Amino acid sequence: MILPYTMQAMVFHGKGQPLVSETLPVPVPENGQVLVKVIACGVCRTDLHIIDGELTEPKLPLIPGHEIIGTVVRTGPGVQQLKEGVIVGIPWLGHTCGACKYCLSHRENLCEQAEFTGYTRDGGYATYTLAWEQFCFPLADEYAGPSGAPLMCAGLIGYRSYRMLPAEVKKIGIYGFGAAAHILTQVALFEDKEIYAFTRRGDVKSQDFARRLGAVWAGDSLQDLPRQLDAAIIFASDGALIPNALANVDKGATVVCGGIHMSDIPAFPYSLLWEERKICSVANLTRADGDQFLALAPRIPVHTTVNLFELHRANEALNALRNGQVNGAAVLVMPA
Repeated sequence: MILPYTMQAMVFHGKGQPLVSETLPVPVPENGQVLVKVIACGVCRTDLHIIDGELTEPKLPLIPGHEIIGTVVRTGPGVQQLKEGVIVGIPWLGHTCGACKYCLSHRENLCEQAEFTGYTRDGGYATYTLAWEQFCFPLADEYAGPSGAPLMCAGLIGYRSYRMLPAEVKKIGIYGFGAAAHILTQVALFEDKEIYAFTRRGDVKSQDFARRLGAVWAGDSLQDLPRQLDAAIIFASDGALIPNALANVDKGATVVCGGIHMSDIPAFPYSLLWEERKICSVANLTRADGDQFLALAPRIPVHTTVNLFELHRANEALNALRNGQVNGAAVLVMPA
């Protein structure tokens, strides 16, 4: 295949700065890597945390983006499984060492030397990107396009958060009804759960969206429910939601924090935590999470709601996400 020498990319140069459209050389895959022609890349709230400086150690300059769908167009030495023409998904977890205590105990999401797509290595806000073969997911046909992009983070992190809950829970509260929540709701309903959707005050649009997807209740994140939930998952980055969630869950319930960044948690009375309630966080994902979720998604089947933006409109997409103007997920699509 004849490839161009250059590619288009939206590049981040420093905290608070808008992304800049640049023409860059097409990268060359090294041993174990593949070159992927990007079809689409999701726009994630984590990208905002990077741009706003809340995640403090990005590679600079950086091509953001870690919800990537693309076609393998060149393979480096040592690549054994992926062939040119295969469509893959590339997630946040970009590489692990395979040798630290976390990798050796099936907790590669906590790897001491992990690389993260669109954060410590260049990501998918570009027409081409590199990925390690062993950290790519071959995709079912229905997800081999822009609609598959949100699965690579919103879907995978949502699924890992969901699996932190005991299997017997029935009534689940979700705080922050964005990309992850709209996917997770479909998984939970498939497994006969009830979803209670909490949104920003006055966000009637998101509440209606949640009800259309099957939530039995949708309302303000600061509301107290007339009934107690069996568990809660918080995708919003507001630490003040943790005491609210604790107040809404039953004895022995778990509150899962599914985001990579959250504002400080305010003081709250011990009585909210007592009776064996638990708070836990979710960090990154493992490839096993991806294998399990991507096998389950077509069975449900999971359908994503996507708002499409051309690559050069990446700043517009980020602002729409920041301002709560996206129902479902924002996705960048690449020029032909």
